[in-house]
Amino acid sequence: MDTEKILHQTRANYCLDCGKCTGSCPVTRVDATYSPRSTIERVLAGRPEELIDNTHLWSCLTCRRCSAVCPSGVDYPAFVIAMRIEARNSGVEGTYAHNAIMQQLMAAMAHPLQQNRTGWLTDDLETRQQGEDFYFVGCLPYFDVVFADLGIVSTQTARSAVRLMNALGIVPVVSDDERCCGADLLLNGEEKDFRRLAEINVQVIADSGAQRVIFTCPEGYNAFRNDYPDVVGELPFEVVHLSELLAEHLDELEFEPLDEVVTYHDPCRLGRYMGVYEPPRAAIQAVPGVELVEMRHNREKALCCGSTGWVNCGRCAKGIQMTRLGQAQASSARRMITTCPKCRIHLTCALKDAGAEFDLKLEDLTDLLARSLKVGNL
Repeated sequence: MDTEKILHQTRANYCLDCGKCTGSCPVTRVDATYSPRSTIERVLAGRPEELIDNTHLWSCLTCRRCSAVCPSGVDYPAFVIAMRIEARNSGVEGTYAHNAIMQQLMAAMAHPLQQNRTGWLTDDLETRQQGEDFYFVGCLPYFDVVFADLGIVSTQTARSAVRLMNALGIVPVVSDDERCCGADLLLNGEEKDFRRLAEINVQVIADSGAQRVIFTCPEGYNAFRNDYPDVVGELPFEVVHLSELLAEHLDELEFEPLDEVVTYHDPCRLGRYMGVYEPPRAAIQAVPGVELVEMRHNREKALCCGSTGWVNCGRCAKGIQMTRLGQAQASSARRMITTCPKCRIHLTCALKDAGAEFDLKLEDLTDLLARSLKVGNL
């Protein structure tokens, strides 16, 4: 195990033992036994086996809240992922949620298979097989099946996204050959299948002739932008999140007024990873009659949805989610808008568990915009 390389590449060997990471960590606020600082210290002290065999290795949400305040620039999420790769190579894994069905689906997509992942398309939506713009749908079709009990139709977000693109004159490529982006595999240390998925997806998109790939999932966007180049080199196309694209063309869209007070939940990957804070807010505020109010923790200080990688979804995750829902309700909003399908799933699950404690609804930004889009703009 080359721990010296890991410590150097992630700047973990520059840790000052100041504790700012622990003070900002959402996991530590629920589980006082967890500390990013002490996690690093095990490896710095030459005892990496103590971390690999410790469940704390899988507690990190990789939300980057700690990195945002670290005076030494330690990339703690990268450190955690590197150590998880070492752990998996030693036969150690985290505790997977939902009977590991998401891990099984991702692993299956890394190998030859035939999919029918475009059955969500309706006749009123314009798409194509070859073209300049590619809509990367991600795992939305699979979420519909796995999380049907939550009452979330994730592919409605995909329909809304295509509807908004069509309103801007964009007819995107939507492909049955697309696979999962693999981000969650990498988060859990499964590097081999992640590499396969990256290679497959880049080839599928290149074969479509696309010059730009549009995402509604921040994790897919981040994987392509920050992780794929390490596998395939420089991407042969541009990547953009739909909220960024919409923010640039809001003057081309007309919306019907809505009388609603909403708050916006910043996903970690779109916010702290990609620095995209204002485009989603600009899109929300473009709808007449919609009042946007902020939660106590927003933008770079936003609280994570509490779960990532479909692993270790237990008491700690629920505690973080309940805190976030409480912040949303305290803002006076009755609708929480997000731009991440996984945030929506995790927070809806917590909302269901809470029963009548919260008077809130969750909605994806694309669905908010699509339902308020003027008929003549379709």
